[in-house]
Amino acid sequence: MSKTLQTTRAAELESLPVFRELVETGCRQQPGIDDRTRYDLKLSVDEACTNIITHGYANMNPGSIVLSLQFEPRQVVVTITDFGHPFEPSEAPMPDVTAALDDRPTGGFGLYFIYQSMDEVSYETTEDGNRLTLVKRLTSP
Repeated sequence: MSKTLQTTRAAELESLPVFRELVETGCRQQPGIDDRTRYDLKLSVDEACTNIITHGYANMNPGSIVLSLQFEPRQVVVTITDFGHPFEPSEAPMPDVTAALDDRPTGGFGLYFIYQSMDEVSYETTEDGNRLTLVKRLTSP
């Protein structure tokens, strides 16, 4: 049996705490979600929503972000939908994590963190918006 939580908020940085709290609260209500998994989910949602706010809606009026969490027995499926500019995550350059800190540009690590934290990442653009789907498998049911 699965449980779904969802919220829609303005694509503004002030909405980030609401998204983090939904993930936190939802994870605490589900058995089998440890602290590390909860952290990975919050980090990934935070990074994805920040990218949508700063890049997806660039030069546009801020629209909305729809965050949906589906808690299944063996995984958590996060769906983030926006209506801004489409963006293909697989085409973004990955940062050089071996470079010295002084040689690294500011930013550019959001997608890297998402890909490192999640088990599956997929993205699609349809008439219904841009949809990023993140899957985190659970180690215990």
